[in-house]
Amino acid sequence: MKLALNLSLFFFVILIFEHKSFSLTKFQINEICKKEKKKSTCIKNLQDKKYNLKKGNLIQIPVIPYKK
Repeated sequence: MKLALNLSLFFFVILIFEHKSFSLTKFQINEICKKEKKKSTCIKNLQDKKYNLKKGNLIQIPVIPYKK
């Protein structure tokens, strides 16, 4: 019974969030690239990643460690 409930909840969540992907807005891209030396290449790279994400292609996202 518990297994059936867990499986049904799992599939329910997958079906709801299947086609939703959140990409950066233009303002967020500008804020991220504000500190970079080459601002224009940073903006272009992030816009390309945004476009690929919206098309449904996989992209690589670097993980930046948290500094206290």
